[in-house]
Amino acid sequence: MSAAPPRKYLLTFDFDETIVNENSDDSVIRAAPSQELPEWLRQTIQDGFYNEYMQRVFEYLGEKGVRMQDYKTVYENIPLSPGMMELFGFLAKNQELFEIILISDANMFGIESSLRSAGSFSLFRKIFSNPSNFDNRGYLTLAPYHSHSCPQCPANMCKRKILSEYLSERSQQGVKFEKLFYVGDGANDFCPSILLTSTDVAFPRKNYPMHKMGQKMEEKQPGAYQAKVVAWDSAETIVQYLQGLLKRT
Repeated sequence: MSAAPPRKYLLTFDFDETIVNENSDDSVIRAAPSQELPEWLRQTIQDGFYNEYMQRVFEYLGEKGVRMQDYKTVYENIPLSPGMMELFGFLAKNQELFEIILISDANMFGIESSLRSAGSFSLFRKIFSNPSNFDNRGYLTLAPYHSHSCPQCPANMCKRKILSEYLSERSQQGVKFEKLFYVGDGANDFCPSILLTSTDVAFPRKNYPMHKMGQKMEEKQPGAYQAKVVAWDSAETIVQYLQGLLKRT
């Protein structure tokens, strides 16, 4: 009996302001007793070192008595982006055609809590995010995902490196993807979308940094950004595009 053919399409998602309609790092502030952070802490943000800032935020929240269930409640109640449940429903019905991964600069605990609450966790073959755990004090701790040499990305995560390594690993396992799809919103989603070719599709959230950076690149170097671009306000736009693709194939 021959093995089943590998799935044809790789669909990569971002999390913050893509799957969910907020930045979850901002959302966790709702778990703080006063629902705000002190000014001295907010002043410690450094460009490119947001992961280290969030380590300090979680330490501060731990000192204020915020524990696992408090975080879980927040993450489970972050609203999904418009049309995202419809997209997840479509993907659930077509799981044999799509291999789905998630690459996010948030944290594993938050992402898993949110996706399990939405009933969508099982859709994802792999989730790449910053490691997070609860230490013996009950504090949520955060670590960087990896180190890299990309000058465009924050010190703790280059999504292009992650996606490139994933594609290489799957290729070595004999899995070839007919098309790549990338759904995102931020500047750190633009970097991996550079890997996409003219047969692939980038789904940037309309008028968010990923979308604007693609437009800027196209203005400066026409044709340099190779992927077909389908911008979305609602993920129903993505559903419609994928439905049309399946009808044509």
